[in-house]
Amino acid sequence: MPTDEFGEASEAGEAGEGGGPLAAVVAKQEGDAAIERLRAEGVYDATRTVREFDADTIAVPVTDPPGTDVLRVVRQPGARRLRGLEDHLRERGWTDREIDRAPASWAVLGTVILVDIDGAPRPGELGEALLDLHGGADTVLARRGIAGPHREPAVEVVAGAGDTETVHTEHGTRYAMDLATVMFSPGNKAERARMGEVVAAGERVIDMFAGIGYFTLPMARAGADVTAIERNPAAFRYLLENVRLNDVESAVHPYRADCRDVLRAAATPPQSDGVDRVVMGYYDAHEYLDSALGPLVPGGVVHVHEATPEPLVFERPVERVRAAAAERDRTVEVLDARRVKTHSEGVVHVVVDARVD
Repeated sequence: MPTDEFGEASEAGEAGEGGGPLAAVVAKQEGDAAIERLRAEGVYDATRTVREFDADTIAVPVTDPPGTDVLRVVRQPGARRLRGLEDHLRERGWTDREIDRAPASWAVLGTVILVDIDGAPRPGELGEALLDLHGGADTVLARRGIAGPHREPAVEVVAGAGDTETVHTEHGTRYAMDLATVMFSPGNKAERARMGEVVAAGERVIDMFAGIGYFTLPMARAGADVTAIERNPAAFRYLLENVRLNDVESAVHPYRADCRDVLRAAATPPQSDGVDRVVMGYYDAHEYLDSALGPLVPGGVVHVHEATPEPLVFERPVERVRAAAAERDRTVEVLDARRVKTHSEGVVHVVVDARVD
């Protein structure tokens, strides 16, 4: 994008006066976090697109000069207002029938756009349109599924630079990742934020399937003391990086191991003081319930994730928790049971929160 389309804003300049609407210039790697701050401030202009300013920065459209820190504020003479992907595809000559086959949603994770192509025509053009729509991104990845014991993603670069490594900011938590080697589920966003809200400062927590720190990081930032266990070496490397990135080294104790081995040690003297909370963010978590309950103190809470067929929501996961507790002569109080997202046709990702006495 030629930089001469941008002009400096006057110090007191107001949107809509002078040379065009306003944009805040920020570093590309800070794009997600900057947009989140500008949105919270109420000045982000969602009717215009984020555009590249130069090789290292982007221009984020704003309605007024922001109070939050940005590199500079500029004007965008003649900035076009495009409502969304459909407009960009029409500019490329797509027909109504082709547009109907385009994806209705996608995720912007730092500088990477993650999308399910699902038989959409002309994937390359679709990818370029998404890059035009999200000026802070430089790569579009098509998701091809998750497989293997480490739940490794299969992705394909359909547009852009092809750089699959990025840093994504979500509710103030920063996640570094390589989307070609580790899984990140955009649909779990609310659940990640929620885990940072339910813990109390000083709580002792075990995250049995920590990944790159999906739940570990929000809980540690909230003041919990988290034992984070992950056996996938690629995910574990990013877990360590993210612990440093979020300044929670003193709150997180990472283990690259089978979670059952770590929990067995946690339930054995002299480590047997127990923990207040166990997080089981894995679809087959029920297979590990006996291990999870071992170090859990009376009155402690377990969060059990499951991919459940629609007719069995929430009966099956609740009964599995009760059965595992009964084997240890313990009782269960269900605190909450909620849907996170659709997993597949007829199957729902659910979470059960239970107090175990």
